[in-house]
Amino acid sequence: MFIKVASTCLLLVITLVSAQGQVITDSLLIDDHYRVFYFKKPGSNGKNGSLVFAIHGSGGDPLNFMKNAAKLEDRSVLDNFILVYPKGYKSFWNECRKASTVEANQININEEKFFGAMITYFKENYGINEKQVFASGFSGGGQMAYKMAITMPGTFRAICAMVANMPTPDNMDCVESKVAVPTLIINGAADPVNPHIGGEMKSAGLTLGTVQSTEQSFTYWSKLAGYRGSPKKETLSDPDTNNQITVDKYSYKQRKRPEVTLLVVNNGKHEFQKDIDFFTEAWSFFKRQMK
Repeated sequence: MFIKVASTCLLLVITLVSAQGQVITDSLLIDDHYRVFYFKKPGSNGKNGSLVFAIHGSGGDPLNFMKNAAKLEDRSVLDNFILVYPKGYKSFWNECRKASTVEANQININEEKFFGAMITYFKENYGINEKQVFASGFSGGGQMAYKMAITMPGTFRAICAMVANMPTPDNMDCVESKVAVPTLIINGAADPVNPHIGGEMKSAGLTLGTVQSTEQSFTYWSKLAGYRGSPKKETLSDPDTNNQITVDKYSYKQRKRPEVTLLVVNNGKHEFQKDIDFFTEAWSFFKRQMK
């Protein structure tokens, strides 16, 4: 299904030097489109390490998006993983929302082929462990994380969707595998773009159809994993008691079942928070799935 990565598929390799280290830009030819991705040059040989995709939102830029994962990037050598920042087709993604009017959706860009080819690239060039591949994304990138779990459940060890709810059944544009995948959802309860209670989602003047509520999205994955009853609830420690932001954690975790966890950022909007580092939380979740 996936193209084999070869030298003829590569458009360019550019190394940029920044204060945080070398950023490598590369691309792969996927169905006549050069698809670009970025990553920091690994500080070690990276053999048998994990691969983590950090996926930008709709209309976003991966180079600008990197700053949001800076704390996690600092741990890449110690924890032996490579963070990869793929670029959407014309800055947008072909996720599972049928109502999306972006060109990537309209021409049905093959995202599965792109992500599969990137995994092959990092396996051949850096020796990553193909059993430790993870997808995390923000907003439209969170929708892409859902898509990876929905359409490629055997490829991704776990996913994290940030400020993103699952499409409603009438807005679902992917064939659902209905296979359980460890899933972390981080949503803001006061998000005006990705409505906590579900409903129409609009962004940058685009209508993206309707999404389920945060609770329904959480239930979708927990039911697939075979959980019943109420999840365990706890409130995370609050690093800043002078604002109105708190985080409640709901989790299902049993031996031999995929973990499904939800972090609700009370009063949180469609943005990254200072009170909680989304990517650090994602990596902590991913690490638990490797035990």
